[in-house]
Amino acid sequence: MTESSYTVTGMTCGHCAGAVREEVGALAGVAKVDVDVQSGSVVVTSEAPLAVDDVRAAVEEAGYALA
Repeated sequence: MTESSYTVTGMTCGHCAGAVREEVGALAGVAKVDVDVQSGSVVVTSEAPLAVDDVRAAVEEAGYALA
């Protein structure tokens, strides 16, 4: 398993975290997504390293942006 950390901007509440968790969690190979709204931290545990562009696209689909 691989763990990757990202910073997401624009999240302000639990709903925001849920939207990011859902979209990133739908990427192939993702096992777990931890989101901290206050810091903007998103930690993704996956079977193999993820392409940053794939993570960026999932975050943008949720309505937010990678910092």
